[in-house]
Amino acid sequence: MKYDSICEATFIERPNRFIAHVLLEGEEAICHVKNTGRCRELLVPGARVILNRGTNRSRKTAFDLVSVYKSDRLINMDSQAPNIIAAEYLPRLFPDLEMLKREVVCGDSRFDFYGIRNGRPFYLEVKGVTLERNGLVLFPDAPTERGVKHLRELTALQRNGMAAYVLFVVQMENVLSLRGNRLTDPAFADALLMARDAGVGIYAVDCHVTPDSVVANEPLPVEFV
Repeated sequence: MKYDSICEATFIERPNRFIAHVLLEGEEAICHVKNTGRCRELLVPGARVILNRGTNRSRKTAFDLVSVYKSDRLINMDSQAPNIIAAEYLPRLFPDLEMLKREVVCGDSRFDFYGIRNGRPFYLEVKGVTLERNGLVLFPDAPTERGVKHLRELTALQRNGMAAYVLFVVQMENVLSLRGNRLTDPAFADALLMARDAGVGIYAVDCHVTPDSVVANEPLPVEFV
């Protein structure tokens, strides 16, 4: 995916989860944060951030904060990006893909994708990953009841004969592997193990990130703890 109009700024503070104050061309500006997660390890005072100018002129904020530098590593933190990236990547992951639809309701959940592979229907949920520690990426960065619910429902679908998958889109590159963040959310780590044991396909892919683009790169190993 591409961003049309980017610029670099310096992060100052995040008074709430929707907005951030940044220093842009020597002046303080307010921008929209395209990620409602905590991102505490990323949005630290003085961090270099990438902004993209919004297209809606009636908005109160002219820019969206889409990426941030953690040392020399550029991490995309746009929560809308993973589904776009997944749609581009899934034909590579599944060469036998016959059909793909986005945002499909099944039971009490809305899954990111419904598709057909070699005549067999499947549901797939996408999770964007932005938390990195010493080359290991972890999900989630905060407890997620919704994420646990999705895993349990995908597990039930798989056990009932429907194919089910999870795709972790790691919004950075040059990392080693992905792991469920048991310390932060043991319920999610347990649900991920249960999903694997039930036969749910669990995949991860890292991304090549530049200031104005994000593209799926290479498959990433998934560790289960």
